[in-house]
Amino acid sequence: MLKIAVITASDRAYSGEYEDRSGPKIKEIIEKSGISSIVSLTVVPDEKALLKKEIEWNLDKDYIITTGGTGISKRDITPEVTRSLCDTELPGIAEMLRAESYKETKFSVFSRGIAGIIKKTIIINFPGSVKAVTLCTEIILPVLEHGISMLEGGKH
Repeated sequence: MLKIAVITASDRAYSGEYEDRSGPKIKEIIEKSGISSIVSLTVVPDEKALLKKEIEWNLDKDYIITTGGTGISKRDITPEVTRSLCDTELPGIAEMLRAESYKETKFSVFSRGIAGIIKKTIIINFPGSVKAVTLCTEIILPVLEHGISMLEGGKH
């Protein structure tokens, strides 16, 4: 079973202004799939140092999925933090997520999420809405096991 951490980057959810629904939605979909149970589910503010620390804390997982902080506001810093930690980027994942999301909403062109490898962990940035994470999680589910197999030296 895959070990997956879900990190929500949101000032408002962190402060309690509203309840995080995106992280729990990702957890629900992944757990229903049977490929994993979520090892951790956390919420951090849109602060570079705190997001970086949370990502680094979870590098013992197979995957880290972030939600939030991928837009174009000044506080949206998730892609920058992710990129600063990645050893290798995986542009195909982000390209696929944006292309498929565009079929649902034209606004997906403003999503800046990336994906990559940090040591032996694959990290994927999702947008922050429940609708977006539902779609993105369903899109990525069929390739999660293969990604880890490849990273561990398995056949392509």
